[in-house]
This record gives sequence, C-alpha cells and structure tokens, in this order.
Amino acid sequence: MEGVTVVILLALLQFAVFGMLVGRARGRYGVHAPATTGHEVFERYFRVQQNTLEQLVVFVPAAWLFATYVSPTWATILGAVYLVGRVLYLRGYVADPSKREIGFVLSALPVVVLLLGAAWGVIRRLAA
Repeated sequence: MEGVTVVILLALLQFAVFGMLVGRARGRYGVHAPATTGHEVFERYFRVQQNTLEQLVVFVPAAWLFATYVSPTWATILGAVYLVGRVLYLRGYVADPSKREIGFVLSALPVVVLLLGAAWGVIRRLAA
C-alpha cells in the first residue's frame, strides 16, 4: 500500500504545482483574480488545473479502493501512468489544445480502470 500512498501524495503535489503554474500565468499574462479569462495561454493553464481537479476527485478514492480490493501493485502502476498522463496533458494543452489527447487518455483511462476495478473488487468481496 505504500506505493499507492506515494502515488496519491504525488498526485496531490502535482495538483498543487499546477495551481502554482496558474498563479504564475496570472502574473505573466495580467489576469488579475478573480478573473478566469483574459489571455488564451492563462486560460489553458487554468483549464488544465480545473480538469486535473475533476480527475483527482475520482482518482484518489478509486486508487485507494482498487488497492484495497484488487491489487496495490496495479493501483500503483495505474497511478504512475495517471501522473505521466497529467504532465503530458499539461504540456500538450498549454502548447496547443488540440495536442492534449494523448495526455488525456493516459490520465483518464487509468482512472476508469481503477474505478471499474474497485467496483468489481467490492462486489466480488460482498458476494463471497
């Protein structure tokens, strides 16, 4: 379970870093709080952070449940893929939103697998 704990901590740290990048983009592109629009590149950083939050809400409990009811090793591996996917999503989306697909798939697919696997593991345990 330590691997899953590390992956979840890294995901939370990654989200914090993405938030700092949004703050830096606010200053660089002159988008003053509370505005969330104003410069296209700022808006890209902001959308990456918001999309990451949306993914994180499902990723964290799904990873923990999958590790508990299916496999901590596979939860760790899927979590690592998620982390890499989020970085690729950030890089692609900020450069050109049409280049975000690979990063999105590499972060969304592990979340789906974790969620469905966790549900399967819980149902299997309840049925035993």
